[in-house]
Amino acid sequence: MKPETIAKLCCPFDKADLKLTTISQDLEGDILEGYFHCTSCDRVYPIVSGIPIMSPDEYREFKLEQPLLERWTKGEVSETFRLTMPD
Repeated sequence: MKPETIAKLCCPFDKADLKLTTISQDLEGDILEGYFHCTSCDRVYPIVSGIPIMSPDEYREFKLEQPLLERWTKGEVSETFRLTMPD
């Protein structure tokens, strides 16, 4: 994911700003792994292989996302497809 693309994204649910956490980048500065955190609704959207997963909750494969999010954040995952972010 190109860094200039990030400024164009917002939460698809409430249109709030997203906070980016980068896990890994390539040599050109493109983001390979990481996640967005919505500052309003507290949803988390992972970035896997440079692609953000920002589907509606009912279409997300939460059981596939959960191990990545737990590894990256060490947080607790709730039943509403949100990750409770540490304070």
